[in-house]
Amino acid sequence: IHYFTFPPAPFRRSTQAKYITTFSRIPRSQINSSNMGGGHHHVTPGSEPKKDQDLQAIKDARIPIAWRDTCSHILIDLNKCRRDTWYNPDKCGHYRHIYEECEYNAYLQRVEAKVQEDKIRKSMD
Repeated sequence: IHYFTFPPAPFRRSTQAKYITTFSRIPRSQINSSNMGGGHHHVTPGSEPKKDQDLQAIKDARIPIAWRDTCSHILIDLNKCRRDTWYNPDKCGHYRHIYEECEYNAYLQRVEAKVQEDKIRKSMD
């Protein structure tokens, strides 16, 4: 007997369809990304990407050149915490979260810059 296997596919599909129609307050035709719980991104203080970095502090912290970007000021504290806790995966979660959020915010800035660049390029054509 397999206790950890999933039920057959048809049962899963019917259960999912029943759940959506029974418990959802929004008609299926009106479900989109704006009312599915997305769009709640907020910036944690300290996770903003910075263009002006203290290059000497980054060099002193021995951050590899490949990781020297707009979020390397946060990576200094994260790596210090990692070394102090012997790279314990249960520690430094706050620093890791701030660093990953900073990387995500930097990605969003690059995407927005690309969109603006494409608009300008399109208007010039």
